Amino acid sequence: MKRSPLSCLLTLLCAMTVFGAHAADAAKAAPKGDAARGQVIASTVCAACHGPDGNSPLAANPKLAGQHPEYLLRQMTNFKAANGKPPERVNAIMNGMIAAYDEGQMRDLAAFFSTQTQKGETAKNRETVELGQKLFRGGDQAKGLPACAGCHGPTGAGIPSQYPRIGGQFPEYLEAQLKSFRDGGRANDPNKMMRMVALKMTDAEIKAVSDYIAGLR
Repeated sequence: MKRSPLSCLLTLLCAMTVFGAHAADAAKAAPKGDAARGQVIASTVCAACHGPDGNSPLAANPKLAGQHPEYLLRQMTNFKAANGKPPERVNAIMNGMIAAYDEGQMRDLAAFFSTQTQKGETAKNRETVELGQKLFRGGDQAKGLPACAGCHGPTGAGIPSQYPRIGGQFPEYLEAQLKSFRDGGRANDPNKMMRMVALKMTDAEIKAVSDYIAGLR
């Protein structure tokens, strides 16, 4: 029997609701980190690259302040080699830095950085802000490019347990990550979501949307 568009839509919405509920339950069930313990590690180990409060002084290193703890924990876990397998996310510096820490310590770091206040960046290129806004809010239907806001929200705040905060991030870092997803240098995105998105973007589009996202609050 052929299903109506409305029936398909309702099924999709129900599935999304169930998935969201499971994600929320998982987040509640997961043991929380201790921000005070995380600060000790952050101030002695992480501060040189990411700043004492997670507001990195260098555009090559991402701002961690205000990022969702679930996302931070997932990235740290992806940087670690485990069970004889190489890390899911390859980075010469982070692979070595995170190797010494166990899950509890990583949760502590995630708890600390997530409670800090991000000092957001600003969009710098007025000539491309219109293109960046168009791609972020509406994507490009002609080539099947989805809107960034669909997953990361209208202000780039993301969704805890699912999608990271990107608003206010360094545009240079965002640009580098999108290109890395596109080129296959970064491949720790679930179901290849970001790789499939980045493959449809030109260098100019990546730069424009990265600059626009930097100015979001």
